[in-house]
Amino acid sequence: MNDTQPDTAAKAPTTGNASRYLFLLILGLVLGVIATVMALRAIEARKTIDDRLPDAVMHVQQWHLDKLQASLKQNRCAATDTLPHLRTLREMANDLEPAFPDLRDDERFVQSASKLRATLDTALANPPLNCAGVEAVAKDIGNACKACHQDFRG
Repeated sequence: MNDTQPDTAAKAPTTGNASRYLFLLILGLVLGVIATVMALRAIEARKTIDDRLPDAVMHVQQWHLDKLQASLKQNRCAATDTLPHLRTLREMANDLEPAFPDLRDDERFVQSASKLRATLDTALANPPLNCAGVEAVAKDIGNACKACHQDFRG
């Protein structure tokens, strides 16, 4: 009983391990991205309100200044269009020193904040009634912001 045919059942075709390694590589990358996102969110969640306040004050002031400039572009320069933004800018100017505790003792910073408040007080005492007035007020506010940013923003 001599079998001349080779045993084909014993020799299964072998496949490379490349597909397994590729799968593990992709899985590792996906898990790494997920872990990185989770870590960054945890770090962000640890920030306190004091850490976020400086950015918040600047963002709100910029938004209101942008709205003043948008009113100017849309030729909506009545006091009813501009006064709400000027009032909010003035209120937010009161928060400059508390928002930047490491600068509150710096005389230049205090003077810059006072100049911004004075500019806004003048604008509220004599509200702009036409687009030329709104343009002048927006320019004065922008210059006060720019002066401070040149000194402290870097």
